[in-house]
Amino acid sequence: MIHRAKTLARAAELRADFEAAGAVPVETPILQPARTLLDLYGEEIRARAYVTSDALRGEQMLRPDFTVPVVQMHMAHGAEPARYTYSGEVFRRQEHDPDRANEYVQVGYEIFDRTDPASADAEVFSLLSEAVVHLNLRAATGDIGVLMAAVKGLQTTAPRKAALLRHIWRPRRFRALLERYAGRVPVSDERAKLLSGALSDTSIPMVGKRSRREIDRRIDALREDATAAPLSAGEVDLLDALLDVRETTPFALERLRDIAVDMPSISLAVSGIEMRADALDRRGVDVEHLAFEASFGRTSMEYYDGFVFGFFSAKRPDLPAVATGGRYDALTHRLGSGAEIPAVGGVLRPGLMLELEAQP
Repeated sequence: MIHRAKTLARAAELRADFEAAGAVPVETPILQPARTLLDLYGEEIRARAYVTSDALRGEQMLRPDFTVPVVQMHMAHGAEPARYTYSGEVFRRQEHDPDRANEYVQVGYEIFDRTDPASADAEVFSLLSEAVVHLNLRAATGDIGVLMAAVKGLQTTAPRKAALLRHIWRPRRFRALLERYAGRVPVSDERAKLLSGALSDTSIPMVGKRSRREIDRRIDALREDATAAPLSAGEVDLLDALLDVRETTPFALERLRDIAVDMPSISLAVSGIEMRADALDRRGVDVEHLAFEASFGRTSMEYYDGFVFGFFSAKRPDLPAVATGGRYDALTHRLGSGAEIPAVGGVLRPGLMLELEAQP
């Protein structure tokens, strides 16, 4: 067990390094308004956040991460371009794995800059890479934006695209929807009765908090969806080929360019990966051996919508990522009351760094 004082001391050193790189230090409250986080992530966040209440301020959550409050602060008061750094505790409920920490220290570096997104991506990645270089970690990268572009380009209805985009970060649900929209999953008897009208809407028992009007709208949407043409086998195959891309960056780019010939909607996103690879190379990153996984980041990085990365220990595969980060342009729009700015950031876990340094 690493002593807390050592973790905080290492966090202070890392934060000082980020300040030397041009970041302004910021502090955010430990208690965050629950409404903002619930609006962003839905009720599912309750399963991994500590929730409390206040007579005046309503529901509050112990800070699950720093990105949301830092974005809120910047969109309300920040000038651009801007670089920020921070350190402190975040809190995550652990109901299934008692060995994973429910409170730990993070140190972060965030960039808000619209001039050169590829260069900003490379700056964040290279700074965090330098901070952990002595640990010999495995780096993984990806780009959620490629999959989002592929979904937006599908020849299907807008509601189906919206549903797939909403569940990109839930791979099982995404796959289930994809199979259903492709007509590969048989419709259950109860669903078939409901869609055909054989099961009357009034025979459905009222359970939960949804009103009859909400239920009727949902049934109408399901019936409308049932009349839509299925996704073509070719488009599903292309999506599968995209999700299967797992190579070093140069070979991944070759594969993505091949897929883009038949799926032109991803061409712009693939060009962005090329520009980022060039920017990483200029910063001394070994791009030739840098891993790229098209599915990386889909289970734990819900607000990222572009470049994503993580650093992992090969000697301790039981540990979570020592560093993670990515691009979250859409989040600035959602929290900016109509304003937006390209943004990218990353966090380090000094406690895990010290734990690995203590390994024989």
